[in-house]
Amino acid sequence: MSMVTVGQLINHKLVTAPGTMNAVEAAKSMSAHRVGSILVEHDRHIVGIVTESDIVRKVLGTGQEPSLFPIGVIMSAPLIGIDERRPITEAADLMYRYGVRHLVVRKADAVVGILSVRDLLRPVSTDDF
Repeated sequence: MSMVTVGQLINHKLVTAPGTMNAVEAAKSMSAHRVGSILVEHDRHIVGIVTESDIVRKVLGTGQEPSLFPIGVIMSAPLIGIDERRPITEAADLMYRYGVRHLVVRKADAVVGILSVRDLLRPVSTDDF
């Protein structure tokens, strides 16, 4: 019986934005791309992640004007990463250990996707077992 790997469940749709983008633009971008997170880029390197819950807790929860919040200020960093070949049980353990809901998935040195808590709940066909 083979294990289900991170690579079988990841969302390959990577949405990136500069840290100067504000929280309103980020929320619109997430909505347009139908994703729950944006990777924050600086000098062509991915330096952090902003999620829907970051925007709710760190921006909307303050009662201040959301367009005044650059995502570089509210992003989570450093990113917690996992190799695409690792078992999903290891991904779940990492999320639990670090208290995060998203992992950056790597293949060699390249980021190839995002794995969210939601992805772990997606059924995998029995052909994969």
